[in-house]
Amino acid sequence: MLKVAVVAGGYSDESVISLKSCELIYANLNPEKYDRTRVRILNDGWYAEIDEVKYPINKGDFSFEKDGEKINFDVVFNTIHGTPGEDGFLQAYFEMIGLPYNGCPFYQSALTFNKKDCIAVLSKYGIPHAQSVYINKGDDYSVEEIINKVGLPCFVKPNRSGSSLGISKVHKAEDFEAAMEKAFHEDREVLIESFLDGIEVSVGVLNFKGETTVLGITEIVSHTDFFDYDAKYNGLSDEITPARLTAEVEERVREISAKAYDCLNMSGFSRSEYIIVNGEPHFIEMNTLPGFSPASIFPQQATYAGIPLTELMDSEIELALNRKSPWTE
Repeated sequence: MLKVAVVAGGYSDESVISLKSCELIYANLNPEKYDRTRVRILNDGWYAEIDEVKYPINKGDFSFEKDGEKINFDVVFNTIHGTPGEDGFLQAYFEMIGLPYNGCPFYQSALTFNKKDCIAVLSKYGIPHAQSVYINKGDDYSVEEIINKVGLPCFVKPNRSGSSLGISKVHKAEDFEAAMEKAFHEDREVLIESFLDGIEVSVGVLNFKGETTVLGITEIVSHTDFFDYDAKYNGLSDEITPARLTAEVEERVREISAKAYDCLNMSGFSRSEYIIVNGEPHFIEMNTLPGFSPASIFPQQATYAGIPLTELMDSEIELALNRKSPWTE
């Protein structure tokens, strides 16, 4: 029986969501096929957790000892949103110690986690996006010049963060600095983007049994000013699957979503956000470890697509075990 580490937590404010995702994934890993262990990677340490007992992880080989026996894992199912699980750090570590893991490789993880860089790469493939300005902490900048470029309202967001943490929609110039301070609380890099007036959709894409598959398109109707943390996780939004799109627009969204996934040489689960303006989807961001809490969109889309979550987990494990290391290709 394969020994699977279901890894959750992380060092960011997204750790709370990660721990919820862990439970849904753990529950849908077939216990008749997998020997499952919850592994926490948190600011207070790395440890396996079995029956509420903590067993420290040996970072040399990601093993632990229980009752005098050394336990080694066969594969990792990573459920950490944010750093260090979604930004490439853990993926590179697992590559170095030769431990198979789900999802995309470390380069794709790092690239997609950096909104600015991901948009820059995808723009070369003709995928539309919003006008933007990038600011590093400590940079001099002119609020007037930024607003002249992106207009009002605009979005101020951390460049490397998820779950809508640190994002503000700015309607007035006098609110800009407070929004920057909020974003800098989450990251040293900030992205300011123009407001796109259109239909917001979230699209789940994955490599399922070896083929790029678009699970579904979910229309986001937020009860708040935008799809913020409360809208995502506290029920302040309507998530409509399938999205209310014409057949032509739906086909365009599917085409662009699959293209973005393939252009980045992705593997594993992903969930991308788009704003549809005049029938054309504009790329916002891609999450390579999308939420798997009961409130999350990705598992809802899998249900809509008629794919049991247990099959999604099996596919991810198989892809992880069969992936060739970038060091040896």
